[in-house]
Amino acid sequence: MSGIDEIKWDKDGLAPAIAQDAATGEILMVAWMNRESLERTLACGEAVYWSRSRRKLWHKGEESGHTQRVREIRTDCDNDVLLLKIEQVGGIACHTGRRSCFFQKLEDGRWVAADPVLKDPKEIYK
Repeated sequence: MSGIDEIKWDKDGLAPAIAQDAATGEILMVAWMNRESLERTLACGEAVYWSRSRRKLWHKGEESGHTQRVREIRTDCDNDVLLLKIEQVGGIACHTGRRSCFFQKLEDGRWVAADPVLKDPKEIYK
């Protein structure tokens, strides 16, 4: 049995995948993986996810160029969540042009942008 066989995929064959900066520990994004995306990630050394909205494999950075080089993969104690320790190429993980998808913080009961846009998404996605 391989390590992939030990992952407890949900009823749709998916598991959440957390992308964490390998150098700083910062959480950059959360996505979904299926068996094939994990296999492709292992084969190419860059993060490949499953897009639930598009219902297809998604090689992170295929449009933006902001790929994720995978340095290490871990799973949680229940084998149902994946943690990818990555190097974020280009420094932008979020489709909004920010470093992290977790750029909003709760202030006085409202969500406010706490981190700047590093690059206009219109320049990233042509």
